[in-house]
Amino acid sequence: MSETTALSYVDFTLPLSVVTKVEVSRLVQELEALDMQLTTDAVRTRVGTAQQVKPVLSRMLEEFLVHNRITMSTGQERSSLIAQMHQLKDTLPVIHMTFAVEADAQSLQQIVQWLRTSVHPQAVLAVGIQPGLVAGVYMRTPNKVHDLSMRAALKKGRSIIAKELEALSGTR
Repeated sequence: MSETTALSYVDFTLPLSVVTKVEVSRLVQELEALDMQLTTDAVRTRVGTAQQVKPVLSRMLEEFLVHNRITMSTGQERSSLIAQMHQLKDTLPVIHMTFAVEADAQSLQQIVQWLRTSVHPQAVLAVGIQPGLVAGVYMRTPNKVHDLSMRAALKKGRSIIAKELEALSGTR
């Protein structure tokens, strides 16, 4: 992890498989568990009761380590990486998106890809469901709200619809 010491959490790139802040939290938890396992293995090796088991990494963690060219050979490097990941988790730009129905993983990855190229390279989503939206999305950033739902469009066009219905019924 000689490159990790040169890298700061602001330089980390998140793979497309990491979509939400919850998944970043899972990465941190997995790194902490991996550090604990590797530290325990090192102690057992020194004591002479070595049962070294190759650690199993999740696909997300493997992608993260490969994307950022990180190795974790020493305890100090792992501790530094964990501290940087905690900082990253606490400072991530989060875009809240509420859909009428559950969004599939591929669609969320496409949205995150666009956000990371257009808005911020470490942007993640907080996804919710609200069937009352009918269709579309309700999006909230720290300083702006965008209601791109069918409900909002119908509400905005309510007067136009009322005028058209009046014209059709001939009450005008």
